[in-house]
This record gives sequence, structure tokens and C-alpha cells, in this order.
Amino acid sequence: MIFLGLDPGLATTGVGVISAVGSKHAHVYHGAIRTAPTQTFSDRLKTIADELGRIIDRYAPVQAAVEKLFFHTNKTTAMDVAQARGVMLLTLNYREIPQADYTPIQVKSSVCGYGKATKKQVQYMVQKLLNLPAPPKPDDAADGLALAICHAHLYRLNSKR
Repeated sequence: MIFLGLDPGLATTGVGVISAVGSKHAHVYHGAIRTAPTQTFSDRLKTIADELGRIIDRYAPVQAAVEKLFFHTNKTTAMDVAQARGVMLLTLNYREIPQADYTPIQVKSSVCGYGKATKKQVQYMVQKLLNLPAPPKPDDAADGLALAICHAHLYRLNSKR
């Protein structure tokens, strides 16, 4: 099965794609969807939807995981990222790709075994779990891969029940 992980952002959305057979995971793709601050807000949202559509067309994921948002400080940024996340969810829904939401703590617990793991620890574990020669870059892409791994783990556990 092909799993897609998305770490939402307006400027940079982390994307990770893995294949999973049982408990074995393999790296398929990682990268980032980027928008420019010079674009209008609606054009930035369109870029996210268009690029996500291209990734879906290319890799044909059957499941997707999108990080839940938690912001404590900048409410304006939170609203912009929430709208970008909404565009991602809508794009997945239009493509009829089932999706799950995970908090950062859930992802870190699943990938690292510790819900308060650092970014570097997550990158290291993603590198090891997917047998990559180096930690995935950018950081957002590593988070996308971690989301895909988390969902693959939990999907397998839930399908056994």
C-alpha cells in the first residue's frame, strides 16, 4: 500500500510517500510544496492544491495522513495554515483518498517511541526506518514521511482487529 503524509504549511508543506507491506516500509518520495509570499493568498492555496494533485496522480496513494494543527502564539499564521490544511483535505476528499489526522505527539510516539522527541530524533528515526543514506530534507519533508510511517503503523494495527 502507498501512504501519503502531509505536514501542512502555507509557505512549505512537507510531503512524504512510503510503501508499506506488513511492518516493512520503503521510501518512495519526499519533498515540499512551496508557495511564494509574492503570490496572492488564493494563488498560494491553488498552488498547494495543484501540486498535491500532481503528487497524488504520480504516486497513487491509497491512504493519507495530515498533521493536526496546534498553535499557541501567532493566530494569523494559524488561520493561514488552517486554510492551507483545509485545501489539502478537500483535495484528498475529491480524489477519494481516505485520510487520518494525527497530533505531533502521536506521530513522535509512533516513530520514535517518545511523544516529546526532538526534530532531530524524528529525522534520525525516519532515516533508519526507511533505510535512507541521510536524514530527509527539508525538515518538513521528514515530518511528512513520519506522518506516513505513523499512519502505516496504525492502519496495520487497526486492520488486524
